[in-house]
Amino acid sequence: MSIHPTAIVHPAAVVPESCTIGPYCTVGPNVVLGEECDLVSHVVLDGHTTLGRGNKVFSFTCLGIAPQDLKYKDEPTRLEVGGNNSIREYVTISRGTAGGGGTTRVGSNCLIMAYTHIGHDSQIGSHCILANAATLAGHVTVEDYATVGALCPVHQFCRIGRYAYIGGGTTITQDVLPYSLTSARRDVHAYSLNKVGLERRGFTPAQMAQLRTAYRLLLAGGRNTSQALETLKQQLAAGEAGEHIAYLVQFIEEAERGIIK
Repeated sequence: MSIHPTAIVHPAAVVPESCTIGPYCTVGPNVVLGEECDLVSHVVLDGHTTLGRGNKVFSFTCLGIAPQDLKYKDEPTRLEVGGNNSIREYVTISRGTAGGGGTTRVGSNCLIMAYTHIGHDSQIGSHCILANAATLAGHVTVEDYATVGALCPVHQFCRIGRYAYIGGGTTITQDVLPYSLTSARRDVHAYSLNKVGLERRGFTPAQMAQLRTAYRLLLAGGRNTSQALETLKQQLAAGEAGEHIAYLVQFIEEAERGIIK
């Protein structure tokens, strides 16, 4: 085990021998690290925090810190992080609150860039990218393969669908459609399909064609959302659309804050 002499690691913390803990890190008593985690320097791990295998946490990051919620009364809530994440400088991730489910979660294989904040009770999927200074309020859901651009504030209880791409500097106050390219060129709109991102993830031409058709109905077809959904459901019933369209329909129907169109 490689622990720098200036690091403070509580004797009750679980730290495998394959981990590296750099200068001036602080690891609390309820922290559990997976194999091959690397804390570069000046990292604070607090609360009931669990990290999976192979995470690299850069300098001045604070994980599992108390939530920024006036209702929080030091309940034993949690932060759970998967494996193989790169968590860059000055990132802050709060543990959950009793009223919000008790656990903040981050999946695996994510890139969380400098100065990102992930608020209490948020649920982050796997293979996500949160660019510099992305700011997620409490109870935010970011689904798999989504990208949140730099300097993006995300309102509480918003949901960002999988494979969505949010351009830098976009304020998010409603749910972001999966597969969409959403940006604030003048005001916030879902402009089109995230074509480049989907192609990089191996979507087939047939899947891309179905999604293009669905997005024309939703964004440029002259229909309101209910009318577009009805048409998409008819396509699903006729076997003309696949799983991605079914998920898109379900996402819209479950949206509690409305969707960005």
